[in-house]
Amino acid sequence: MSAKPSLTIRRRLKASPERIWSAWIEPRQLVQWFGPDAGPTVQAETDVRAGGRFHIGFHTLDGERHDVSGEYREVVPHQRLVFTWAWRSTPERESLVTVALRPDGDGTVMTLTHEQFFDEAARDAHRSGWTGAVEKLAALVERDAGPG
Repeated sequence: MSAKPSLTIRRRLKASPERIWSAWIEPRQLVQWFGPDAGPTVQAETDVRAGGRFHIGFHTLDGERHDVSGEYREVVPHQRLVFTWAWRSTPERESLVTVALRPDGDGTVMTLTHEQFFDEAARDAHRSGWTGAVEKLAALVERDAGPG
């Protein structure tokens, strides 16, 4: 049996691990950056503890509503967040996301790994979505981490 497709996105952000961590776990911050494009994120709920759950709902610019939810599997503040990932439309296609944060000088290297995709088409769609979301995350945390 062949391994299921996965993707890894690595990005150096000019912000502290603590700042990036809070953007991943606080609903009021998630709604500011989550989603693949400029469509609004309209709902974010988090219970950040091993066994806790999250739910995020957003609209893409084409007007479509998307809802994703999952369970936190591992929570190491400011370092590592591991959670399951399933769309409301395809709950049987559960995958796994790991966000690792490593201090790097005046910034942080964030490594996002999303694995156990149903197929390569799902992986490719998520690569596009995560790339857009990470751009918005970078804009949020780097703006906040500016001089001052």
